[in-house]
Amino acid sequence: MRLYDNNFAPSPRRVRMFLAEKDLLVTLHAVDISTQENTSPEFLKINPLGELPVLELDNGTYLTESLAICRYIEVLYPEPCLMGQGTLEKAKIEAIALQLMFRIYVPSTHAFRNLHKFWAGRISQVIEYGKLARDEALNEWQRMNDLLATQTFMAGEHFSYADIIAFTTLEFGKPSGIRVQPNQVNLTRWYNTVAARPSAKA
Repeated sequence: MRLYDNNFAPSPRRVRMFLAEKDLLVTLHAVDISTQENTSPEFLKINPLGELPVLELDNGTYLTESLAICRYIEVLYPEPCLMGQGTLEKAKIEAIALQLMFRIYVPSTHAFRNLHKFWAGRISQVIEYGKLARDEALNEWQRMNDLLATQTFMAGEHFSYADIIAFTTLEFGKPSGIRVQPNQVNLTRWYNTVAARPSAKA
């Protein structure tokens, strides 16, 4: 398998962390977003959306979207389990994963696009909207901090795919000023726990 990857983007990093937790090695093919390599005719043949990551299977099939790629890998390599065992645990992980994606990752993306100099001249930035998106993400991280007062990880007592989403999203938010706050002791404890895992360096 080959993973079309980018070191900065959070979505490919989710897959790299997932693979690292499974102790799986795949060939990485770097795609430079800063030079818009992802919009080149060659890459658009691989993914017409021009987005990363893309997992190329040995039979030439291309899989897109980090969640879909991780689901595929989970079925092929079920241990260690990262998406839940049993109907209830799977549903709990899915629920938190969706909250993290839509309530934190999406506004973090909007904050980055509208506040960071990387996008200056590439899009029409709306600074006030970026600030509102940043505040929205920060408020949701406070909610996650409160959730972690009664459990070790995002979806319960076991490390899961939800923690990978949360960790990569929090790391991605740093350039936009979305960080763990000094009073968020539960989120700090969780962050340090996940950061100490070998997969966090993927």
